[in-house]
Amino acid sequence: MNVNIFEQWESDIRGYCRVYPTVFTKASNARQWDENGKSYIDFFAGAGVLNFGHNNPLMKKALVEYIESDGVTHSLDTYTVAKREFMEKFVNTILKPRKMNHKLQFMGPTGTNSVELALKMARRATGRRTVVAFSHAFHGMTLGALACTTNNHFRNAAGVPLEHVVHQPFDAEAGDPLGGGLEALDRLRAMYEDSSSGLEAPAAFIVEPIQAEGGVNVASKEWLLAVQKLAHDLGALFILDDIQAGCGRTGSYFSFDGMGLDPDVITLAKGLGGFGTPIAMNLVKPEYDKLWKPGEHTGTFRGQNLSFVAGRIGLGYFDDDEFNQQTKRKGKIMQDALEKIAAGYSQKQFQVRGKGMMQALDVGDGEVAKKIVSGSFEGGMLCGAVGTGGRAIKLIPPLTIPDEDLKEGLDIFARAVEAAAGGAG
Repeated sequence: MNVNIFEQWESDIRGYCRVYPTVFTKASNARQWDENGKSYIDFFAGAGVLNFGHNNPLMKKALVEYIESDGVTHSLDTYTVAKREFMEKFVNTILKPRKMNHKLQFMGPTGTNSVELALKMARRATGRRTVVAFSHAFHGMTLGALACTTNNHFRNAAGVPLEHVVHQPFDAEAGDPLGGGLEALDRLRAMYEDSSSGLEAPAAFIVEPIQAEGGVNVASKEWLLAVQKLAHDLGALFILDDIQAGCGRTGSYFSFDGMGLDPDVITLAKGLGGFGTPIAMNLVKPEYDKLWKPGEHTGTFRGQNLSFVAGRIGLGYFDDDEFNQQTKRKGKIMQDALEKIAAGYSQKQFQVRGKGMMQALDVGDGEVAKKIVSGSFEGGMLCGAVGTGGRAIKLIPPLTIPDEDLKEGLDIFARAVEAAAGGAG
């Protein structure tokens, strides 16, 4: 393996390549191959970007045809056929069946860009500065989004104060050790309603229905509804960050479908483009979207036509409920496999958390988790550690993974756990 060029010339800030120390050469659906010919089953999927697999054949065909026809690739926010077809498909497939009338707002093509614009929107709409975020949150790496993120490893690299955000405990029912549940929200409401509490009314509450990087902590319907009610009672916007858990990952398009929630802003990215090309989009209620002046927020790469082309194909998976049902079925296979592993280590109190095809095994120790991730890689399976100290291993294979690859990957993972954690206890 020749990695000298990377080690000599690429910045030391690189990270994932240290977890997967090989040089990949090709990929198809849920498998990647390195230049030595070794195959890896991908339970990482580009940190949730590749919901429809590597080199999805339907998307690849559409992209090749688009490029060969000299379709517009870069367009800023000018109108293109590719954008129109993507928007029509999203409106008809996702918004109208849910009776949503949110506007589609495109910005720089990363999740952190979508969060930045959501925070701007809230502050513009309310005239307030402070945003409420939650423990174990991850919202991005740019300064506004980073202020909402809690991981000190990322926050300490900012170099400036991360201001105008207060963090509150996430849902206790989600497995967050700092969680406070409904009682904590009641106390927070009382503080906001007491003019001598020292708290100023917030511009927004921003919350991930499922905290992916935070450890795969799944918020309950009751808690999310309570957060929404508190936000609206205080005149604040309710922002749902569904960047990693959305786009079909949990067995429905949004991770919060069926909960009766009515968010003012929804941030989307990652799996939205389908093929791995970058795109981000916010869904914004019209009464807030109209507060923008034309061109008040721009981005050179907000006209990502290749992502529009592939993303439109990805939306076709949700024309009926069959794909979602398959995601739920595969998610149950994953959950059952992790529960079986956890049951073998009852004294270590491993925990299984997740929804649909986002599942995690919390082993309570970052060093053990690191060994499991490394052992999985050596065995031919890619996964990643998340949560405080990297103590949980998150499994997010492509939703299109064949059953045989899914089961083989889970078997590799089980052997890695046994090697790293020792015999059952």
